Amino acid sequence: MKISRFIVLLAVLLSATGMAFAQAQLVGAGATFPQPLYTKMFEVYGQDTGVKVNYQGVGSGAGQAQLKAKTVDFGASDVVMTAKDMADSPAEIVQIPIVAGAAVMAYNLPGDPKLRFTPDVIANIFLGNIKSWDDARIAAVNPSVKLPKLTITVVHRSDGSGTTGAFSDYLCKVSSEWKTKVGTGTSLNWPVGVGGKGTAGVAGLVKQLPGAIGYVELVYVLQNKMAYGDVQNSHGNWITPSLASTSSAAQVTVPADITQISLTNTDAADGYPISTFTWILLFKDLKNQNNPGMDKASATVKLVQWMIHDGQKLAEPLSYATLPAAVAAKADAILKSITYDGTPLLK
Repeated sequence: MKISRFIVLLAVLLSATGMAFAQAQLVGAGATFPQPLYTKMFEVYGQDTGVKVNYQGVGSGAGQAQLKAKTVDFGASDVVMTAKDMADSPAEIVQIPIVAGAAVMAYNLPGDPKLRFTPDVIANIFLGNIKSWDDARIAAVNPSVKLPKLTITVVHRSDGSGTTGAFSDYLCKVSSEWKTKVGTGTSLNWPVGVGGKGTAGVAGLVKQLPGAIGYVELVYVLQNKMAYGDVQNSHGNWITPSLASTSSAAQVTVPADITQISLTNTDAADGYPISTFTWILLFKDLKNQNNPGMDKASATVKLVQWMIHDGQKLAEPLSYATLPAAVAAKADAILKSITYDGTPLLK
């Protein structure tokens, strides 16, 4: 009887161990820009593999910090980490592009008119130089729209944000005044405006405040039925933010160092000028991730491999642009360079 009970107990323990392995959990944190896509990706991946992924959209800055603090298995950011960002990292970090998205000029005006914005108008709104919607500079590019005499409320991110990094990078390219007075970064000393936490926070404030304008990822404005404008690109063409125009912006020459790639103020004639890749961040040797063990390290790399391959089919339905072939090949090569205690995790 004692032997039989021991065998039953052992079987239960082995079963529980097997279930725990099958239901392995990975933890990630960072960018809110791709959060709608990542939520869908991780749901589908969990259904297909049994691997649960807990992702927290806390902003790109926090995602970078949490990876360096070793509290997550992967970070996520809408801007690449610079040498300065990595200076206090406990180990080398690699950065893998996942998809491209568009930062949209979303606004709240009576009747939801369709507006156009030049780079100069965008810069001067966010600098605080244009204070009212009936300003002559806005009216000049929207002659058929009756603009209200309504104060503009700028809405920006209050947290460390890769979307802010991409948007401010764009503004630096199109406005010397912005470059001199404000510059680029994930956190800025904003000349004017109110802050919202995360992309959802900015979208929420724009919807709530009459006369507001903010930069919001395309899928958020589509899901929330918000008004958003066309933007004039470097060719002088008026571009509607869309899957097609974001994909066009993403068709760029891939540099040897992929982190030097930039989609803002694209040269593509039909490309949307405020586009950006979004990135997954990993330690180059995953033993540095609090020594998680080979199995968990392998599970992390396999997840990202799935994201840049099979997971791409989930991008377009949510208005994110899939990786161009040349960028995907580079991402794959970076992923295959990742090791665990010096041993490659993928072949």
